Amino acid sequence: MEQPKNIFEEGQVLLIDKPLQWTSFDAVRKIRNLIRIKKVGHAGTLDPLATGLLIVCTGKFTKKINEFMAQEKEYTGTITLGAVTPTYDLESEPVQHKSFQHITYEMLMENTKPFTGEIFQIPPAHSAIKVDGKRVYELARQGKEVKLEPRKITIKQFEITQVDLPIVHFKVVCSTGTYIRSLANDFGAALGCGGYLSSLRRTRIGTFKVDDTMSIADFEEKIKLLKG
Repeated sequence: MEQPKNIFEEGQVLLIDKPLQWTSFDAVRKIRNLIRIKKVGHAGTLDPLATGLLIVCTGKFTKKINEFMAQEKEYTGTITLGAVTPTYDLESEPVQHKSFQHITYEMLMENTKPFTGEIFQIPPAHSAIKVDGKRVYELARQGKEVKLEPRKITIKQFEITQVDLPIVHFKVVCSTGTYIRSLANDFGAALGCGGYLSSLRRTRIGTFKVDDTMSIADFEEKIKLLKG
């Protein structure tokens, strides 16, 4: 019975495919309960409406979290044009509807260019960043205006992979600290019709790929087998 506990205390890197609607902490808490050790953490938050690669470290390997968090990330997803949302994704209702009929394929391609390379990005007001010790999403929910400073990030690749207006499919390769929600909002603003993130999947962190992940259900089965 003690065997699984020892493996996880010694340290494991678990590649989990985070389910839709789960917070990253929901996944950590579930794994913590399954392996029954306290030292469990993840290497980079995924929003509840995002799926894909979540690196979960256990035991002695929790020391590696910062190293993994600093690595390059890759995402695929969709931006819906013609409206905006307060959270820049579908956590809130679309507002300020505008026509997107004038948008051409060429316009989409041209407008990816200003968002490629080293750029300054303003994080969403609905994010976990702290201002004066308080998380900004808490202030935003209270209706308080928060001034967030632009942050330097690197977007190595911003590729439009498919167009089904108002939905635009994309792939992004970026540095840590990049908010894809902000990219979606800023891209929509640049096109003049607004846009919000309508789906997101993290496909890679450094050399770790989503193809090598397991579901929470698969991990639960693995633990049952280890316990015999």
